[in-house]
Amino acid sequence: MSLGITWAVAWIRQSAQVVSEHRVELITLDREIGDGDHGENMERGFSAVLTKLDDLPSEATPGDALKLVATTLISTVGGAAGPLYGTAYLKAAAAIGSAPELDGAAIVALLTAARDGIVLRGKAEVGDKTMVDAWTPAVDAAAAAQAAGASESEILAAAADAAEAGAVSTEPLVAHKGRASYLGERAIGHRDPGAQSTAYILRAAADTAAEA
Repeated sequence: MSLGITWAVAWIRQSAQVVSEHRVELITLDREIGDGDHGENMERGFSAVLTKLDDLPSEATPGDALKLVATTLISTVGGAAGPLYGTAYLKAAAAIGSAPELDGAAIVALLTAARDGIVLRGKAEVGDKTMVDAWTPAVDAAAAAQAAGASESEILAAAADAAEAGAVSTEPLVAHKGRASYLGERAIGHRDPGAQSTAYILRAAADTAAEA
């Protein structure tokens, strides 16, 4: 079953909820290797998004909803998270255009564009100990699931599983981007907060798709 605006809005609301629930954890992760503001910034950004969701017109598409998230995060979230996530949602919105419903191929295109936007903005690669380490395996898993004939919810579940594993995989890495890169080997043993928030957001996408 394809996914439309009802799913997109549910995903955004669930993302806001999960970010709020894990705010302290994300702050702690970021405090260990960064500025310590990731959880606070993400919660503030998604809280601002929630106040605008009800203003979406009745004919809004999933792309419209993602563009709303993008512009709001860019304007309200500080640090690296705002530009990176904002670019991800903006590129994702562009990839799916004005389609009212998203099939498996569109879901993969959405995730791929989001990841590519983050790479373009942050100049990070897999292994740099950033959110790219969660996004890239998520994209690969989604593409593989779609090629195997999986449903939209199964594609998103595969992406979420891979993102969670990707977040864990950042723990033994030395950071090569961002403030964490200044720590050298002292960053080893700590999970990247952006990779962890990515895992939460993609799990929210999968959970809401399963309920759709």
